[in-house]
Amino acid sequence: MEPQNPVEIKPKKRLHKNKALRTFGVTVAAGLIFISGLGIGSGRIILSKDQLFRTSVQQTDTDNLDYSSVEQVYDALRKDYDGQLDTEKILDGIKSGLATASGDPYTEYLNKKEAQEFDDQLSGTFSGIGAELGKDEQGNIIVISPIAGFPAEKAGLKAQDIIVEVDGESITGKTISEAVGKIRGEKGTTVKLRIVRNRSQELNLEITRDTITIASVESKVLDGNIGYIKITRYGDDTVQRAPAAASDLKSKNVVGIILDVRNNPGGLLDASVGVSGLWLDKGKTVLQEKRDGKVIRTYSAKGTPILKDIKTIVLINAGSASASEITAGALRDNGAATLIGVKSYGKGSVQQLERLGDGSVLKVTIARWFTPNGINIDKEGIKPDTEVKPTEEDTKAQRDPQLEAAKAAL
Repeated sequence: MEPQNPVEIKPKKRLHKNKALRTFGVTVAAGLIFISGLGIGSGRIILSKDQLFRTSVQQTDTDNLDYSSVEQVYDALRKDYDGQLDTEKILDGIKSGLATASGDPYTEYLNKKEAQEFDDQLSGTFSGIGAELGKDEQGNIIVISPIAGFPAEKAGLKAQDIIVEVDGESITGKTISEAVGKIRGEKGTTVKLRIVRNRSQELNLEITRDTITIASVESKVLDGNIGYIKITRYGDDTVQRAPAAASDLKSKNVVGIILDVRNNPGGLLDASVGVSGLWLDKGKTVLQEKRDGKVIRTYSAKGTPILKDIKTIVLINAGSASASEITAGALRDNGAATLIGVKSYGKGSVQQLERLGDGSVLKVTIARWFTPNGINIDKEGIKPDTEVKPTEEDTKAQRDPQLEAAKAAL
């Protein structure tokens, strides 16, 4: 899954990838850069292409932007540029620039093609190498997690690897979506990545793209009496699959549960709340959203806590991000589970998707989320109760000391 970042829809599903539709409370001025909606009653107004540029700007309040300088640049390009201008690309560039100017790595504009790819990733089927990408504090494109069993992992790509070039072209300064667009491609084709590992070792990898189809939940019984649930992403089907897995394992009288969210890049916020509710009584706090330091919404467990009172270990690592961190934090803070592994990724913000009239999308950070104990893990991650760090020898020998530690604890 080359998404974005750490990832929400159906009437107000949010994510870390929320697909909810929201109108902008913005007056649409001349020289409008994106096709957005004006909230009028319960409807939306979509501007036509003829309304995108005008010769003057009439500002009526301080919330409006003066687009006259954009007009000047566009007029100069039309007059003097030696070549053909693609109006659609120009508009996409301006819209992307608006989002990038926010300074938030998770706020970005996705054109129609990128928006479709984003939806494909959330549904779990797409063509690519099978790796979730993000950005570090320096703005580098990094691997949040390679997805188990797919080309990126098989080629040796690891969480926290910095990608510096794609097919010989630098991606410094590119958005996550732009990097994803360069890495993805048709099944059977190859992509060459130059990466930096541990901020010191430089490597070149050639990866053959494939169709990536990911089941969001898988489960089994280990050692005869330990239930194992692995969630690879929080998608539309997770809320159905996870309870089914939990009920099946409980019917087999397991003595404990291992919930594995390692290398889970996140997904739908509502799905993470639903999964947490498999352990928590109805009404227990899963997370709070805050904006400007004030609580704007509290998410609580609902449904049936099928796995309540069954001893549970949650496995986390540096590839556990976003929605998977919500579940891990909620279960630990409520005393429903202990955590084993290494510190998680650290994505403590919530994004919402604004569906625009031309099929494009604005992904915008709308709040910060906090665990039930009031902790925001953004850029900090969640530290496990018991740290178990696999060695290079473990990796080469295909040993899983974190899983073994969880089984021993149960």
